[in-house]
Amino acid sequence: MFHFLADPAERAEGTYEYFDDGLLVLADGVVAAAGDARALLPSLPTAATIVDYTGKLIVPGFVDTHVHYAQTDIIAAYGEQLLEWLERYTFSTERRFGDPAYAREVAEFFLAELLRNGTTTALVFATVHPESVSAFFTAAQARGLRMIAGKVMMDRNCPEFVRDTAHGSYEDSQALIDKWHGQDRLLYAVTPRFAPTSTERQLELAGRLLDEHPGVYLQSHLAENRGEVAWVAELYPWSRSYLDVYDHFGLVRERAVYAHCIHLDTPDRARMAETGAAMSFCPTSNLFLGSGLFDTDAARAHGIRVGLGTDVGAGTSFSMLRTLDEAYKVAQMGGHRLSPLSAFYLATLGSARSLYLDDRIGNFAPGKEADFVVLDLAATPLLERRMAHAGSLSERLFALMILGDDRCVLATHIMGKLAYARDVRDTR
Repeated sequence: MFHFLADPAERAEGTYEYFDDGLLVLADGVVAAAGDARALLPSLPTAATIVDYTGKLIVPGFVDTHVHYAQTDIIAAYGEQLLEWLERYTFSTERRFGDPAYAREVAEFFLAELLRNGTTTALVFATVHPESVSAFFTAAQARGLRMIAGKVMMDRNCPEFVRDTAHGSYEDSQALIDKWHGQDRLLYAVTPRFAPTSTERQLELAGRLLDEHPGVYLQSHLAENRGEVAWVAELYPWSRSYLDVYDHFGLVRERAVYAHCIHLDTPDRARMAETGAAMSFCPTSNLFLGSGLFDTDAARAHGIRVGLGTDVGAGTSFSMLRTLDEAYKVAQMGGHRLSPLSAFYLATLGSARSLYLDDRIGNFAPGKEADFVVLDLAATPLLERRMAHAGSLSERLFALMILGDDRCVLATHIMGKLAYARDVRDTR
């Protein structure tokens, strides 16, 4: 069993706990205790149910800070960069989500895929259609998941069939917040797609929604692609930078999460740190669309909250292990280092912290919600062979993030209950 207590990049000692023979004690869906099995077993009540995962690694559920459920069916769509990709694939796919039955079917598949990959919480884009949000939340609620999602706000520079209006998006979002935010484990995110597809009035109303509903989230895209950055400068000539557009309308604040954040300068990063806004590092989509390399060291130097995002469908995998593999390579290409400990912190407690949910999820501290994943370190012949030659915990984690994938997820538990179990026949 393995989990983090703090960011390993901040200090050398006391940032994580690893128990070779660990026991996770649960009661009513939350963590009661976590530690060495020999120390905890005698304290269990006689009626306790024991589930044995001997030889496996139990970790907190993975947290995905940026993903588009409506883009599930365009993952691995060939050959474009960001703006062309939106025009060629995204808008035509998202128009179908006005159909509640279609939205419901995709939401069911999407959530099953998250669980199959060990992801237990995600910050999720729906589409402009309110039906797409309700379909997603209905499916997530039925599974008892902690999920954050919101209706896309988009009133210009997009096809008419996926365009809303500034006032209409405000009213739709208001109704969805009233219906879903805080219901069971569900939370709402105000969701302007990105600055080029919103008028100033729409961004102003997005800020109003945040002010009127303390505790809701803001999610959007920021500085992903150089062409996009240049377009923002044309559309908002009064702004100092792309981030400054959002900041002008009160959208840079705590619980605001911006995906990508590649092409930023020092004042932008300082402002994000000052306000408590977070970045979502999306390595597979940044590489797939040729957008650029996220600067992990610059974010860390400024003390910015950073989470990990798969960004499906421009992202190429639902697996956080595959995403960590690409994150390591992005850091290498940028002349930085992403250690195995920092990587797994990023996928668990770090991402929970970026969502301001680290009081509820992200590790096994007593009272936390019991979302966790059971990982099989011998899921494939190659991984099993490599593990036989790995001496330290750090070396085993590194092999897992480079060689691992969905086959490593033996089981996923939500609030202590089994939500996914791997069919062992599918692993080799």
